[in-house]
Amino acid sequence: MSDNRSAAALKKVKEELLVRKLELEEQLANLSAEKVSDGQVQDAGDQALSSVMESLRASLQDAEIGEYKMIIKAIDMIDQGTYGICEDCSKNISEKRLSLIPNAVRCLICQEAFEETGGQ
Repeated sequence: MSDNRSAAALKKVKEELLVRKLELEEQLANLSAEKVSDGQVQDAGDQALSSVMESLRASLQDAEIGEYKMIIKAIDMIDQGTYGICEDCSKNISEKRLSLIPNAVRCLICQEAFEETGGQ
């Protein structure tokens, strides 16, 4: 944890992360319960639209699952006292970055390197 992040600030971040976690859980539950098709016989246009809608839903669901996992990890890091420390270089993540992306696990330099290598 960054030395200049107070216990009160960490508590606030954790509360915000928990709220977002609940929002994502609700959205994911709604997405999985939502029907793209009504089950009736469809013409080629309806089938194409259903296919596109299913692809969009799957993409949205994947993005939300990714964010959900990052939030869980950030909450665990707060609980373990490692929040705000880059998982790659072990340096402090800037306060500005954490305020914009509270579930960031890398400093900006390491995040850019991670993205350039395609997450390898």
